[in-house]
Amino acid sequence: MISQLKLAYFVATLNATVIGITFLLVKLTLAFANPVDTLTYRFAVAFIVFLVPALFGFVKLGFRGKPIFSLLLLAALYPIAYFILLTFGLQHASSAEGGIISAMTPAVTMLFASLFLKEKNSWMQKLSLLLSAGGIVFIYLMNGSSNWSHTTGIVLLLLACITLAGYNVLARVVTQHFSAMEISFFMMGVTFISYLAVSLGNHLPSRTVDTFIAPLASPFFIGLILFLGVAQVATAYMANFALSRLEAAKMSVFSHLSTVIAIGAGALFLEETVTWSHLCGTAMIISGVIGMNMSWKFAKSSPEQLKLNE
Repeated sequence: MISQLKLAYFVATLNATVIGITFLLVKLTLAFANPVDTLTYRFAVAFIVFLVPALFGFVKLGFRGKPIFSLLLLAALYPIAYFILLTFGLQHASSAEGGIISAMTPAVTMLFASLFLKEKNSWMQKLSLLLSAGGIVFIYLMNGSSNWSHTTGIVLLLLACITLAGYNVLARVVTQHFSAMEISFFMMGVTFISYLAVSLGNHLPSRTVDTFIAPLASPFFIGLILFLGVAQVATAYMANFALSRLEAAKMSVFSHLSTVIAIGAGALFLEETVTWSHLCGTAMIISGVIGMNMSWKFAKSSPEQLKLNE
């Protein structure tokens, strides 16, 4: 019989693997439709997955008398803004770079928590944050300083990272008023409606609705969207399960596996070039994130011990 701790580690590993693969799949969907249309289909699937059990009464939802505005703000950060920035960023940058930059999210989250939630960080943790930031700058200088399109992609991916970090901090406040199911259901519904409105707003005036529907003629595109939509829901549940049995700091380390998977998948299936600068930058980012998650408590010698050392 597998122990709960071992199961948690397995689920955390599986969760990180799925997230890493999604960078590749998002890149593939862009060959069939523009970023907003792909997001509309993706979150339509995710919302249906949440809607069906709610309609049949398998889950209980209650929003009356609760601070809906904070929930709207949360959804605006993630998934709405985050996936817009991520998807458009992946138009101009590689899926490997998307995975690399996303690895910095835990460090940015800790920075925001110290600013807005007054959580204290040691000077070593602050240096670790600078190390992660240095990894991003190193990758940019070595691969994108002369290419405006690539620079745009890097900037959008960085903004996606910052947006997700903002969500992580705000979620700590919102979860005091709403259950995880209520937050997930609301976020998926609002995000799907928002993306659908933008897609229709783009296609109806120009009479290009056929362009919006055209990708559905491809079984491959449908398969990608179904996987991404279900993965959106599955990763949320897997993360919650793992976090119920593992410390947050230990869980955050698994995000580095997503980076490795994203780099490997991009190189293997999309033949993306992974240079030594990508690998060095990744090492800097991951080392910085690990440093941010360490307590860095140094033992102080007692007066008696100091006398013995003289």
